Amino acid sequence: MGDEHKLLSGKVAMITGASSGIGAAAARLFADEGAAVVLMARRAERLAELVESIRGDGGRAAAVAGDVTVPGDVARAVGTAVDTFGKLDAAFNNAGYGTAGVPLHEMDAETYDRTMDVNVRGVWNCLSHQIPAMLDSGAGGAVVNTSSVAGLKATGASAAYVASKHAVIGLTRAAAYDYGRRGIRVNALVVGATRSEMMDGVIAQLPELEEVFLADSLQHRMSRPDEVAQAAAWLCSDRSSFVTGSAMAVDGGSTAV
Repeated sequence: MGDEHKLLSGKVAMITGASSGIGAAAARLFADEGAAVVLMARRAERLAELVESIRGDGGRAAAVAGDVTVPGDVARAVGTAVDTFGKLDAAFNNAGYGTAGVPLHEMDAETYDRTMDVNVRGVWNCLSHQIPAMLDSGAGGAVVNTSSVAGLKATGASAAYVASKHAVIGLTRAAAYDYGRRGIRVNALVVGATRSEMMDGVIAQLPELEEVFLADSLQHRMSRPDEVAQAAAWLCSDRSSFVTGSAMAVDGGSTAV
């Protein structure tokens, strides 16, 4: 396939939480589909390895080690996109943190704060830096935020996680409303249980949750990270030009019943 026919040909995309799981799958997919990718995560060594792999396959990539809860780190990542590749067209705000197995009244404040900071403030920080860069270009843009089935219902994840993922959908809709007439689309993914590093950690701690998560899907399985990445790539592309403010289910049918 010629580059001009690829899904994200000519785009510059920022991806957070890119060192593993859905974020790493998206990094590879976006690059394969023609985008230059700016990858952000806290683990610098993993990011460097991923960037080297993408470049080795002929893609364009840059790494910015940082934490989405720190506005200056997010600003550096957006600045890297503009300085290195000339613009920012798309963003996949995927970084997240979650726990399970502890009822609300037993959750410590530190876990609550960490969950809300990463999942809500992190998305807020990203939007507040990405959108100005897109407005400055005059060409609009597309943002995808990772929510969850827990953004629509209780799932067995912690109360803080459920609350935070509801908030991500709210931020998504508010941003879509604010910038729809200025050429920027903002959507959320309602992601079901996905085989990822975070999920593996939860199941290792609470093995009984694996069957709960499997039973929640009409397909009776968890998604692969690349299946979620495919949805994010489509929403970041011009092929979804009339889709904004949506909470799009990528959940194996979990929210269908």
